[in-house]
Amino acid sequence: MSHNHSHNHSHSHAHSSTKNIALAFFLNLSFTIIEIIGGLLTNSVAIISDALHDFGDSISLGLAWYFEKLAKKSPDKKFTYGYKRFSLLGALINSVILLVGSIIVIVECVKRIADPQDVNVKGMILLAVLGVIINGIAVLRMRKSKGVNERVVSLHMLEDVLGWIAVLIVSIIMLFVEVPILDPLLSIGISCFILFNVFKNLKVTLNVILEGVPSDIHVSEIKEKIMQLDNVEDVHDFHIWSLDSEYNIASMHIVVNENNNIHELQVKLKNEIKNALLKEGINHTTIEFETNDESCEPCHNTDI
Repeated sequence: MSHNHSHNHSHSHAHSSTKNIALAFFLNLSFTIIEIIGGLLTNSVAIISDALHDFGDSISLGLAWYFEKLAKKSPDKKFTYGYKRFSLLGALINSVILLVGSIIVIVECVKRIADPQDVNVKGMILLAVLGVIINGIAVLRMRKSKGVNERVVSLHMLEDVLGWIAVLIVSIIMLFVEVPILDPLLSIGISCFILFNVFKNLKVTLNVILEGVPSDIHVSEIKEKIMQLDNVEDVHDFHIWSLDSEYNIASMHIVVNENNNIHELQVKLKNEIKNALLKEGINHTTIEFETNDESCEPCHNTDI
């Protein structure tokens, strides 16, 4: 895989991710307006409450869209690595909103279990069908999302789809049997599912922010592959981290055989190492060459 192909693929994915989040934002905002009108027409406090929840979602999706666009900016004097981590900021804000929103829903559902409320069943069915269709379109568009920000946005939309599926099921059942307790019980189940996924995404986000090694990259295996290359005697001060969970970076010191001309080796060996790391999902590599008789003081004490 060539560097140019990797760059083009990354650029194409970046453009696609921004479009997907924009679509999610406009679909969510449109449905929020529909919900407010529907809630007023059906005199349903539950629907109006959900409309306010979706309005909060629209704000967070708008922020996610803004940060995703900002993340595509090229490096400059202020951010020499570029703005990729701004997408993480969007993911973090959305995760917190989902976390708080899910807890509020669970608290409200517990209250409704203790004091079940009647709903306008036919109005709920109509809005539930619309909710599943509109939010379902966004989920389908984002089902192959790779970025943390996109995955959290996808969770927002999935939460709404599952919520409206639950409303649809409950509404159909309540056409025949009055069991209002089903609605809060299903909502609690959905909220727990969303919380589980939020914590998974937060774990990834925090790992990137704290400059941890990406979970799909194995440092010892990569170091072993480098050591197998001709003229490489040692690898140290070896660091791997990610800018945004997709664009991975490595830096290292390579000790080469003193019997060889280090300058003659640089071009050939550097290309071999960079190509080997590119296959392992590392997009950018910084290499410093040394010989055994050079004194090297790693910037960090490390076992790798």
